[in-house]
Amino acid sequence: MDLALFDFDGTITERDTMPDFMLAAVRPGRVAVGKLVLLPLVLGYKLGIVSGSVVRAAICRFGFWGIPATELEQHGSVFAESFLPSVLRPQAMERTAWHKARGDRVVVVSGGLDLYLKHWAKAHGLELLCSSLELRGGRYTGRYQGAQCVRAEKVRRVQVAFPTDTYRRVFAYGDTPEDHDLLAMAHEAYYRWQPMAPTAQGGR
Repeated sequence: MDLALFDFDGTITERDTMPDFMLAAVRPGRVAVGKLVLLPLVLGYKLGIVSGSVVRAAICRFGFWGIPATELEQHGSVFAESFLPSVLRPQAMERTAWHKARGDRVVVVSGGLDLYLKHWAKAHGLELLCSSLELRGGRYTGRYQGAQCVRAEKVRRVQVAFPTDTYRRVFAYGDTPEDHDLLAMAHEAYYRWQPMAPTAQGGR
């Protein structure tokens, strides 16, 4: 059995879907205020001064603190069912189907939130490693539960859940620098759907 690791946003989908989920799930009043309060961070991100992890943490903290779990769970389910199908890459879905037909273990490894990704992954018969938010007393704090599933954290989680040395061959698919560590694990890696040149890492 081989192992196939797929980033989600921009790899399986045509764009980053977390902003879409935020607009769908964050209460309108917070969206309006957040656009002003968080504008400096967003501009810093676009200028390359602020990391994506910092921006995501701030947006989630502002948008989701104190929100009941039932409310966000409902948003996540609806988002996975009604929105995500509209932004999937046909090429990506064909490739996941190809891996499944071969009997490979197919895992989505994403910095996105489990609030919506767990519903989508389950519907498509895929395994999932992703980011999640902290829950206390039935309400979300807005903080991440542990580290965001990006960069080296993707590698750590894969090695804990699916040790790569137990698989004959590892495939990996990504589209941003946050996926480079994941891609380096693979015998066969694809960046923005183009095959990467073999390196010493990952046995490639």
